[in-house]
Amino acid sequence: MEMEMEKSDFLVIFTLADQRYAIPLRTVDKVVRMVAITLLPHAPDFILGVINFKGQVIPVINIRRRFFLPERKVAISDQLVIAHTARRPVALVVDAVLDVIASAEQDWIAPESILPNVEYVDGVIKLTDGLIFIHDLNKFLSLDEESFLDQALENA
Repeated sequence: MEMEMEKSDFLVIFTLADQRYAIPLRTVDKVVRMVAITLLPHAPDFILGVINFKGQVIPVINIRRRFFLPERKVAISDQLVIAHTARRPVALVVDAVLDVIASAEQDWIAPESILPNVEYVDGVIKLTDGLIFIHDLNKFLSLDEESFLDQALENA
């Protein structure tokens, strides 16, 4: 008997600085081309600003900064992954969205077995051509960062 895949068993694969990352498909609302980002004064340093997406003001997260990757200017060829945490919608700046793949959570490798003390990583998938780090959006913002972001959005 063939088991049907749940939406929770799919991952959206994207690249940053030639490394592949993933977030669960269930957290992704849409992938769009880069748009103008409005600066948000007094926001945490990894927030590039905000965008208006279908009438909703959404903070844009610079995940390069969050993952301690080399900085570079946002390019028109970049993409925004519109996703949601348990508390808010967010837009993630990525170099490119590559694919959606099926991957059951029981197939993930514990991140501690590869890199100890890795924040934001829920698991790792080993493929023949490299690793994919799977991230938990709910761990992207600490409670303090959420509070600072809320204040910046209220004062905008």
